Amino acid sequence: MKLTYLILFSLIAAFSHASDPSQLQDFCVADPNSPIVVNGKVCKNPMMARPEDFFFSGLDKPGNTSNPLGSMVTAVNVQNISGLNTLGISLARIDFAPWGLNPPHIHPRATEILVVLEGCLYVGFVTSNPENRLFTKKLYKGDVFVFPQGLIHFQQNVGKEGAVAIAGLSSQNPGVITIANAVFGAKPPVSDDLLAKAFQVDKKVIDELQSAFWMDNNN
Repeated sequence: MKLTYLILFSLIAAFSHASDPSQLQDFCVADPNSPIVVNGKVCKNPMMARPEDFFFSGLDKPGNTSNPLGSMVTAVNVQNISGLNTLGISLARIDFAPWGLNPPHIHPRATEILVVLEGCLYVGFVTSNPENRLFTKKLYKGDVFVFPQGLIHFQQNVGKEGAVAIAGLSSQNPGVITIANAVFGAKPPVSDDLLAKAFQVDKKVIDELQSAFWMDNNN
C-alpha cells in the first residue's frame, strides 16, 4: 500500500510540473510596471483590475504573409492580455500564403492544439531521440491536430489559396524556438567548426547558412 501511495504521489508531482503553476486566486493581472523579477509576472492589486485586462481585439485581421516564409503568427499571450497571467493558457492565429510555411520550431513550455479554419495544411512533429519518429497529417477546414510540448513541429499550406489556423497553447507564455534561426542565426554565432561537425558538412556550408537572413514570422 505504501508503495502504491508513493507511485501515485510521484505521478501527481510529475504532472504538476508539466505546465504553468495553477493560480491560487481568481486571477493575477500582470503588473508591467513592477521592478520585481519572478518566474512569471507580478500581480497588480486585484481591486485595480479592469475589463480591458482580459481583452484583446484584432484577431479577425489577417497577418501579413508577404515574407520569405509566407506565414505570420499573431500571438495572444500574457504579453498582450495581462489577465492571462498564471492562467496557463494562450492562443495564436497563423496565416499562410499559398505554400507558406511555419518552419520547424518548438514551444518549450506548452503543448499546442491547432484547428484549421480555412485551407489545407500539411502538419507534423518529430519525437525525441533515439526514435525521431515523424507524425504527419494533411488537415482540412475543421480538422484538429495536437503537437506535444517541447517537440519539433511544423505546418505548411499545401493549397493554392491562403490558409488560416488557430492554435491553443497550455501556457500563458509558451515561448517559441525556431530551429534554423536558433542554430544558424544565434548572436553571437555558434562556432562554425562545431556546427560543421554536428551536421557533418563542409564548414563553407555552415558559413553560408550563418550569413543568411533568418526570418522570424512571429508577430
